[in-house]
Amino acid sequence: MIEYLIGVDGGGTGTRVRLTCAAGTELAQGASGPSGLAHGIANAWASINDAVNQAFAAIGVSMPAIGNVAIGLGLAGVHNKQWAADFIAADPGFGALVLDTDGFTTLMGAHGGEPGTIVAIGTGSVGEALLPSGDKREVGGWGFPAGDEASGAWMGLKAIGYSQQVLDGRKPDGAFARAVIDACGGNRDAIQLWLGKATQTSYASLARFVLAHGDTDPVARAILLEAGQEVANIAAALDPSGLLPLALCGGLGERLSHYLPAALLARTVPPKGDSAAGALRMIQLHLKKAHQ
Repeated sequence: MIEYLIGVDGGGTGTRVRLTCAAGTELAQGASGPSGLAHGIANAWASINDAVNQAFAAIGVSMPAIGNVAIGLGLAGVHNKQWAADFIAADPGFGALVLDTDGFTTLMGAHGGEPGTIVAIGTGSVGEALLPSGDKREVGGWGFPAGDEASGAWMGLKAIGYSQQVLDGRKPDGAFARAVIDACGGNRDAIQLWLGKATQTSYASLARFVLAHGDTDPVARAILLEAGQEVANIAAALDPSGLLPLALCGGLGERLSHYLPAALLARTVPPKGDSAAGALRMIQLHLKKAHQ
């Protein structure tokens, strides 16, 4: 018998969960480290289990029999079918489990399961649409560094690339470049070491400098304006008609709204819920169908 429902939002930077009773009333939340599948299946499950245990601890309940818990998960990296299969194979025994991309659960949360579009911008980026026909459409989400335009990692890659040119004397120095250089070690040798170890999350950590200097540095502002145009391109491919509601989601969605083309900004709506809420909606629908 299912006693609890869990919705999981897992990305390259962190994991957030929402815990509800079987009827859907939210009880608690939890958070942990990255659970994007690119970080490894064992690491993903460890982060998820940590966040779930935190949520139960917040209501003073020890982890119940896992077969009495149903879990919906939206994880980065699910596009890789082998990773997704390996993740499901490592299921510790939940009473029910539904897995999809973090982009799809963000879409489910943003519009409450109704037709609409989202562009989710965080460590990575992706566009998702649920059409009135019930069909899904996805744009982007190809992964860093080949894709994920407008994402934190994408911005960070541009920032460190520019800073390398500043160190070489190919571009003029400034506060923006200096902040990035200092964050990566302060000199050429240290930056080479940083680059050798850098992950998608490492690059995304540099996006904060792009955002911080967007009003004062022309290079940082150009990166942000390019990101805004990339969001517009994704949105146009998702819904050429421009008639469906569009929500900007993810940790950088609101921050990037200031750099969107005016026409796109005018038709955006605030998301109704987040990716973890969308994952809950997903597992609720799964259980409902299973009992019909």
